[in-house]
Amino acid sequence: MNVAALLLAFPAALTAAQESPREAARRIHADLPVIDGHNDLPWEIREKLGGDPRAVDFRQLQPQFHTDLLRLKQGGVGGQFWSCYVGFDPDRSTAATFIEQLLLIHRLVAAYPDELEWALTADELESARKRGKVACLVGVEGGHAIDDSLANLRTLHSLGARYMTLTHGGTLSWADSATDLARHGGLTPFGEEVVREMNRLGMLVDLSHVSPETMDDALRVTKAPVICSHSSARAIADHPRNVPDLQLKTIGANGGVVMVNFFPGFVVPSSAATLTDSLARRFELKAQGLKGEALSKAMDEWNAAHPLERGSLDDVVAHIEHLAAVAGKEHVGLGSDFDGIPSVPAGLEDVSKYPAITERLLERGWSEKQVRGLLGGNVLRALREAERVARSLRDARK
Repeated sequence: MNVAALLLAFPAALTAAQESPREAARRIHADLPVIDGHNDLPWEIREKLGGDPRAVDFRQLQPQFHTDLLRLKQGGVGGQFWSCYVGFDPDRSTAATFIEQLLLIHRLVAAYPDELEWALTADELESARKRGKVACLVGVEGGHAIDDSLANLRTLHSLGARYMTLTHGGTLSWADSATDLARHGGLTPFGEEVVREMNRLGMLVDLSHVSPETMDDALRVTKAPVICSHSSARAIADHPRNVPDLQLKTIGANGGVVMVNFFPGFVVPSSAATLTDSLARRFELKAQGLKGEALSKAMDEWNAAHPLERGSLDDVVAHIEHLAAVAGKEHVGLGSDFDGIPSVPAGLEDVSKYPAITERLLERGWSEKQVRGLLGGNVLRALREAERVARSLRDARK
């Protein structure tokens, strides 16, 4: 570098050296880098607003939710995977209701064109962010969405879904859930076909909610990186919804990304123990024949008598650091589960609070490049690779 260039670079270098972690966090988030892997606002719109995204003005503060457009901007969110969720019921079909939910997300994006923009690819996501909009993608939460039909999977993809969580709370006819009784030891042959078809379509395979054995089978079959869209580290908080270290290592080797969940029941060790006890109690009551409203009432009473410790930002950061230590910093992201969780840690009350994570990680020695990866670069890389794999698989069939 010549003397003139050195003199020009010196003020910027001096500013960066003098910059506090809080100032650096504000600067980073001003670029709208955050891509969050999981937000349940669409289900809240269905439940609380009759499915109408215009029933309230999301450009204004909406304290009944964790999410509104004002706070997304404050949090520096540039990309959001909106969850397309419908509860699991083994006795009924849900594919049509999932399509309703996906179309609700389309209406949400269309209602706020100055702030939100639909994105189907990694390039479209980056393009929307550069224009200062929140790029909107869809993740389908639960393989029960497809009613055991690859045609339904293709329909969801055609409507914009870019990942699917293989299970939700219940074991399916083709995949074991983390929070239900195992029936298959992982994936059945049809479950493996689901993973292969998702690879062909370019949909990310999401391993949140699935059993470790289902993780292992999916990781063996997939040709593209996987994600855990909203999961934390089981070594810290021992709940079956969290990812064990063995699978974390495999996800890192696969090029995938584990996106940390903010729910106290999954990040605070004592709360995870309470939530595990709650799951065991549910199994006991079901074995006694309770179901439906009677089961829900009994569980509401049990949970009210066993409140969860809320924890704090530092509990979430501890999971991030553990995930990074085991899988690698290039394989960690954020999947808040905002508007899908009944409580949040102190310091992470809503979508405006992401800069607090950035500040804490900078204080702990993370480089800006590593932080930017966590905030969105890592999952963007995985999505782009899934798209590449899909192109190669389609080309191979020609």
